Amino acid sequence: MSNLARVHEANNNGHVYQNDDKGVRKDSKLQIPSWILPNLHYECITGSVAYGCNDENKYDFDTHGFCIPKKETIFPHLSGHIPGFGTQPPRFDQWDEKHIFIENQEYDFSIYGIVKFFQLCMENNPNMIDTLFVPSRCITHITNIGNLIRDSRHLFLHKGCWHKFKGYAFSQLHKAKSQTREGKRREVVEKYGYDVKFAYHIIRLLDEAEQILTTHTLILDQNREQLKSIRRGEWTLEQIELYFSNKEKQLEQVYTDSKLQYKPDEEKIKLLLLNCLEEHYGSLEKAITIEGKEASILRQIKELIEKSGV
Repeated sequence: MSNLARVHEANNNGHVYQNDDKGVRKDSKLQIPSWILPNLHYECITGSVAYGCNDENKYDFDTHGFCIPKKETIFPHLSGHIPGFGTQPPRFDQWDEKHIFIENQEYDFSIYGIVKFFQLCMENNPNMIDTLFVPSRCITHITNIGNLIRDSRHLFLHKGCWHKFKGYAFSQLHKAKSQTREGKRREVVEKYGYDVKFAYHIIRLLDEAEQILTTHTLILDQNREQLKSIRRGEWTLEQIELYFSNKEKQLEQVYTDSKLQYKPDEEKIKLLLLNCLEEHYGSLEKAITIEGKEASILRQIKELIEKSGV
């Protein structure tokens, strides 16, 4: 059973509660859009569990995935709407809920619409790249469409990852040094002088960028022992900052030398998206005009899928 299905069932039975960001309990029922679950194509556990550095005595699950909304949401002209004119139909980009508890298990959810998911992956958003490359042990739900995208995940990687991952690492460095924390995070800062949670993300992001640029793939838990040592507070903030400074300089040269594609092949990714939508909806003939070359490539992809039995 997927994490979303588990929470959905518990929610219907009144066994779910939430905490806000300050840890204050909220007992109101979750508003889970009813259509998401039957249209969910990929769900996985990300975060420390995927990186192999989680606290084994703590049961929290950062859950990411994507779903496919109804056809008119992606192609509004099918229901008579003209983009930019009059009242626009509601869009679905993502559904988020955090600090959801079932007994002693905590769940954070981010379920994306497939279009936004593809866009963020194409931009090499670090969270989305992690979602594509989680170890198989972290996949909690996957369909044929999910398998198709996961099997094609290397298509999304490009050299632009370095700028994205470096930007995220800078942000994590700022957060690690911040002294304005509450609750358990404040206790961590008082104990170590900095927030080890954000510190380990700095090293992780740099390591991931290096993997992508040099090997053109990503193994999320490859560096788990180093990340564990940071979470245990075995590094000083000065060591973290020095590591960041030295690694940043090193990776600028790695970026220059990398043979990875400079930017994403948007046309190939678009065809992959169209193939996923056709797999879900059936023919897109009335939804979009596909040019001759695109149609031919799309047919070839479908034939390969049918032969491979995906």
